[in-house]
Formats: sequence, C-alpha cells, structure tokens
Amino acid sequence: MYKYLFFISLLLGCHQDKTPITNPVSPKVKADRETANTTSPQWNAHWFDGKAELTAYHLEQARYGEIRQGEAVTIFVTEDFSARKQVKLDHPEAVGTDRIPVLKMNLTKKFQTGIYPYSLMTSVFTPLQGTSSLKVTTSVQEWCGHVFMQYNLKNGQYSFQGLSYFESEGDETGTLPKVLLEDEIWTKLRLNPEQLPTGSIQVIPATLFSRLHHHPQKAVPAVAEWETASDDVFGKTPMRVYKLTYTDPEPRTLRIAIEPNMPYNILGWTETYQDGFGKSVPLLTKAVRKQTTRLAYWSKNSNSDLPLRKLLE
Repeated sequence: MYKYLFFISLLLGCHQDKTPITNPVSPKVKADRETANTTSPQWNAHWFDGKAELTAYHLEQARYGEIRQGEAVTIFVTEDFSARKQVKLDHPEAVGTDRIPVLKMNLTKKFQTGIYPYSLMTSVFTPLQGTSSLKVTTSVQEWCGHVFMQYNLKNGQYSFQGLSYFESEGDETGTLPKVLLEDEIWTKLRLNPEQLPTGSIQVIPATLFSRLHHHPQKAVPAVAEWETASDDVFGKTPMRVYKLTYTDPEPRTLRIAIEPNMPYNILGWTETYQDGFGKSVPLLTKAVRKQTTRLAYWSKNSNSDLPLRKLLE
C-alpha cells in the first residue's frame, strides 16, 4: 500500500527537487522537436516556444443531484516522453530512440459539495504524430478518500490499474482494447481535429466520469459528430463542436467547442446526464473559458509569482 501512496505523491509535482527547472537541449533534440509534427509548421512554431498554454474555465459541475460552482483549468504543453517507461524524461538529449515527443494535457477541476471540497485531475500523453495516447492518469480527492486510475498502452492494448477506497471497486487491474479514449479527444483536438472519427464508434468513456459514477472500465458504443453553429453556452464566436452521444453505461452527451483555426483553442464543454444517488435528475455540467495565457509555469513557483494567477481570472 505504501508504494502506491509514494507513487501518487510523485504525481503531485512537475519535477523532483533535484531536477533542474529547465534542462539543456541539444541541437539534435531541438531539431527533432521542431519537425515532430510534420503536417503544420504553424503548429510547430506555436507549441515549441518553451511555454505551456494555461486556460481557466468557469465550471458548473453536477454532483449529488445539484450543480456546484467551481473552476477548471487545462494545461497543454509539449514534452519529451519515454516510450519504454511512459514517464517524462529528465534528460531527453541523452536517451536516443526511447524518446517520443508528446502533447500533454492536465485537466483539473475544483468545486465544493456543501462543507467539503473536490479536487479532480486527469493527465493525457498523446504522441505528436496523432497516434493513440500512451498514457492517461486520473485522481479524485475529497474528504471521504481518494481514487486513482491509470491507463498505459502496451502490446496493442491498454492495461489499467485502479486504486479506490470504495469496497465495490478496491484495487483492480485489467486490459482494454485500443479504441478512442474520451480523455484523448482533448489532445487530438489540439493536434488536428480532422483525425477524430465520426459516426458509430467504440469509445472508452472519460476516467473522471467513470470514477464519479462508479462505472467499470470498458469500451462502449457511441455516436460522434461535428456541429458548426455558434452556441449561446460558449458565446457567439465562430466555433466547431465535437459531440459524443452515449447510451451505455448510461445516457450521456459530451460537447467540446473549439475555435475553427489553429491552435484550436478549447472554448468550453458540456456534459448532459442523470446525476444524483437514489434520486437522480437530468443536469448539465458545463465549463466556459475565462482566460488563456502562455507561460513557463514550472519556473513561476515563488511567492513573488503569486500575482500571475490574475492572468487566469
């Protein structure tokens, strides 16, 4: 049990204490990064500027049959990843063929349920070539306890492990087919929206939704489609909306709105489903963009950097 707690604690920091905030990058690695996404030089110029993209959203989250006010934040950044260990490389210039450039997304949600808070986080690591994501991790912390879930792409399928304080879930491991992950839709939208499938498809639902609703890990049928009209929820700006409609394991509709042009900024998202235990009601979870900034946030960790939070208000 202690080794799991130690592993989870490592996820809470961007880097270990002994690791420099920035690592020297060899000319070869820099060149490899700049050509990793060969479909769009404009994309490369945007994402290889040494910064991350931080976007804050006003969040209205369904929980226990009511809507809770909160905040969501997405962090997108390119990183050098270990194909073998499936972790961020500390010294990519010395690794060779084990290094694979990825687009990482961290999605956090924070909201209150009565007296006690919820803190949710999902991380997704998707190769810049747009192939299947290598890894997804999700954690849920609240005063009852916490839950952790991880997917790793190995041998053509996803292996998963889940750690939970719920008796019905406990500690579990298993495998899932290599189909579209709902969690990777976010990174694939930013890489190239056209690579996302439409029509009747198989999808592994979002790890956060599965954890909050205590659904088993499995691939389920869904219908994927694009909508192009402006939407009162996200504002009147031009947009495209990627929509997923589920009937299994329960009826649910997910809509993610993006700007139509590169870098395909995410304007917000909605989820419609039944929520509540015992007496569930149809509710709409939604997130609407407040502010976006590009920043090397990992170097902004002193008290003097606290005013930078205003960039996300």
